Amino acid sequence: MPSVIEQLVAIVGEHRVKVDDDAKQVFGKDQTRVFTPNPIAVVFPDSTEEVQKIVQLANHLRIAIVPSGGRTGLSGGAVAMNGEIVLSLEKMNRVVDYLPEDRILRVEAGMITEQLQTIAEEKGLFYPVDFGSSGSSQIGGNIATNAGGIKVIRYGMTRNWVLGLTVVTGSGEILAVNHGMMKNATGYALQHLFIGSEGTLGIITEAHMKLERQPQNLQVLVLGVPNFEAVMPVMREFRAQIDLTAFEFFDANAMQKVVDCGHVSAPFATPAPFYVLLEFESPNEQTLNQAMEVFEACMEKGWVLDGVLSQSLEQMKNLWRLREDITESLSGYTTNKNDISVLIGHVPAFINDIEQFFAQHYAAFETCWFGHIGDGNLHLNVVKPQDMPIPEFYELCRVINPKIFELVAKYGGSISAEHGVGLTKKPYLAYSRSHTEVEYMRGIKQLFDPNHILNPGKIFDMA
Repeated sequence: MPSVIEQLVAIVGEHRVKVDDDAKQVFGKDQTRVFTPNPIAVVFPDSTEEVQKIVQLANHLRIAIVPSGGRTGLSGGAVAMNGEIVLSLEKMNRVVDYLPEDRILRVEAGMITEQLQTIAEEKGLFYPVDFGSSGSSQIGGNIATNAGGIKVIRYGMTRNWVLGLTVVTGSGEILAVNHGMMKNATGYALQHLFIGSEGTLGIITEAHMKLERQPQNLQVLVLGVPNFEAVMPVMREFRAQIDLTAFEFFDANAMQKVVDCGHVSAPFATPAPFYVLLEFESPNEQTLNQAMEVFEACMEKGWVLDGVLSQSLEQMKNLWRLREDITESLSGYTTNKNDISVLIGHVPAFINDIEQFFAQHYAAFETCWFGHIGDGNLHLNVVKPQDMPIPEFYELCRVINPKIFELVAKYGGSISAEHGVGLTKKPYLAYSRSHTEVEYMRGIKQLFDPNHILNPGKIFDMA
């Protein structure tokens, strides 16, 4: 009987099966960096039909498959460490069709997010889901994790922009759902089961992606606020007058990390414990005047200490860097990251509870907050004290994380807002999902993937 590798070669050709250690290391993990990859091979299909044949082979041989996109995730969802076949979609990156009347671009799942944005722009349209990894993340991975990012307050999550999918299910069937329709009242919307499923139900190979008109004359305003309690009324005042495309926040610790890298300067001289970044369309002078009136009113009420409005495209990009460069600026530190969410109205109390917890029990730890305050998504980064050994820090974090998630559960929030569950958040799933919910999810998994070959062990265990 031919070996597994020989059978994969028979499907896709020798040049699209990699078994060298370098390929296994690169394609066998994501950005978590804490797991040791150990796949049997990395395979690069070029069509939905080839994906189907690989899944059918895996079912026949009872070998697991780990789908691989841009591998930008932070939850271990793309980790292959138990002799799996890594199935990379990077060769499947083409435009399948463009439907101008519907404003739909049908693309293969391996297309880079930034590539989709560029193609939309070339057609005079706009794909609004955006985040720091847009230059390397793939559309299939975005869909599989229901990626969010910096524009959710205006445009929503990836889910809002998917109007159809082609999927190879875990049982090896090709399933085409919804076909790009805006309105379809013929039973269950199956596409939504695969959005956010982290490759555990099927492998997404194509997607109908909705596009939008291009925003007009974007403006960015960065404000310093005296305390976090002031953030909420500032957001309410601006949203009452202006349609915001983004409302981001970061604390002084996070901003200082960016400034220390030397690429951008502080936005103004007045120091502030927290900062917010607002982006909005300004198609006419009236909108800009409204924004400045709200800004002045917020200053009069003591909610804002200082602020700066972008005066050029270059300045707008630099103001955005204060927020978008935070993750990169923290890469030189050992950190414990959490991607969490609560209802927007609960954010101030939640942050206060977290800060009190660290002040009482871990005062030596520095916390760096940033996130998408307009949708309740918070990124909490705990920085290792300089003199603390790394093993000791990670051991303490294993104690700290459940305490953080207890507070998330207190406010009915989510332990993972936009990076999925994968492996790293799996032990904590019960803080956000009930036993009954998980049992229903297991039942759905059993239906689409009866032999449990697709990304096993991610989100939850079947046994």
